[in-house]
Amino acid sequence: MITREEIAILLDNPVYDGDGNKIGDAKHVFLDDVSGRPEWVTVKTGMFGSSESFVPIRDASLVQDHLEVPYRKDKIKGAPHVDIDAGGHLSADEEHRLYDYYG
Repeated sequence: MITREEIAILLDNPVYDGDGNKIGDAKHVFLDDVSGRPEWVTVKTGMFGSSESFVPIRDASLVQDHLEVPYRKDKIKGAPHVDIDAGGHLSADEEHRLYDYYG
């Protein structure tokens, strides 16, 4: 589990799937409204990093200089599009859509 103290370490560092494939770079972390724990990370993907995908980080691990998530690259790239709010907050609706997608 990623802690609040580790957020600064993972931002702008690579994110890999469980198969060792680089997905992109971590750009934003969103906290759970109730617990205050890191719940989601956005990963800059696509050609030239032109898009960001949300990934749950409940089961992610910080490994040396990168974040490792238990989802395959194609799963992450296919996640529902959610606008990144400048306030760093997901609506309940957006969060439900993402949880439904990731199971």
